[in-house]
Amino acid sequence: MLPQGRNHIREVLRENGVTVGDLVEAPWLEEVRARGRLRLLESVMHKDGVDDATTVDISSEAGKMTETLSFLHAMLVVCASFDERLLARWIEGEASRADGLFGKDVTNFSTICSSYLSGIKIEEGDDMIYWVPVSDFIELCPKISGTYWRLANRPVRNGWVRMDPASGENSRERTSRLLKERVRGYLDSTCRQRMEKMSDEFAAQFSDPVERIIGMLALRVKEEMPVSAAVREDWPPCFESAVSELNQGVNVNHVGRVFLASFSKALGHTQEQTCGFFSGAPDYSPDTTSYQVAHIYEREYTPHGCAALKTNARCPVQVGDDSLCDQEWLTHPLKYIRAKQRRRYNDSGGSDSSS
Repeated sequence: MLPQGRNHIREVLRENGVTVGDLVEAPWLEEVRARGRLRLLESVMHKDGVDDATTVDISSEAGKMTETLSFLHAMLVVCASFDERLLARWIEGEASRADGLFGKDVTNFSTICSSYLSGIKIEEGDDMIYWVPVSDFIELCPKISGTYWRLANRPVRNGWVRMDPASGENSRERTSRLLKERVRGYLDSTCRQRMEKMSDEFAAQFSDPVERIIGMLALRVKEEMPVSAAVREDWPPCFESAVSELNQGVNVNHVGRVFLASFSKALGHTQEQTCGFFSGAPDYSPDTTSYQVAHIYEREYTPHGCAALKTNARCPVQVGDDSLCDQEWLTHPLKYIRAKQRRRYNDSGGSDSSS
């Protein structure tokens, strides 16, 4: 997450002959993906951010590669999700991790500060006291809560702000909190640049880890994900068709009904909302529907993919009907939703108002 990190990551990829395709599926990089998944999971599940400790031996070249590429893998999964809530949580997790690591790094702290601040001064004594330029402090402090971070409450001398120990943190750790805001801003701008350039085909390569982490996030926050905020025009034709047919009293087959319920769950709908889709079915029974939908939710059924829907006569699309469905990489209706979200994200100038 250092400003120099982008070039370093490129160098690690080049030195180890790793392509993005390798990062997605090469067996020898499974440890990298596992570490990336852990970083994502910590960001989602831990309210206070990720643990700044690592089980990876970064004293070895292999360990350094694993830690570096796991960060890239996690970032690509987040960007491929086009999910504002996941993006915000991952950035918060990594920024908190950086805050913890920087604050502990006595040896390199001044060098780290020079990467993020326009200057740094050290007051030697029993405990080192750091002074930061008032311009940096004024820029960063409004983003941090607490009276400590109001300029009126900080000693100022000749354009420098004194970072006194407070709240159980020493001066270095207090200064590191300012650096966290720089990391947060850097990661946000970097991810949004990647998202703007990311094609449907590229994003589809990460569909499996995206769906897994989105599912974990849904459990963590216990509320609808941005995907559930997709307007009806974003629904894939197979889901739209099942909903419309039931609404018209058509007797949708078993595969179609299971798909509708499981896909509705993936969208973040409540069981009651999903049951409502079945109210127009010719054989509708509130008790039976409620029981069957609850069963699907509890067993966490995965929605059918495109191949299974076609086999069971639940794909209403012919070649040429929908240009998105015609794409070779679109093998699952959830990819359709993600692609639609990406396009709406880009059309809105990088700020999805529905998220």
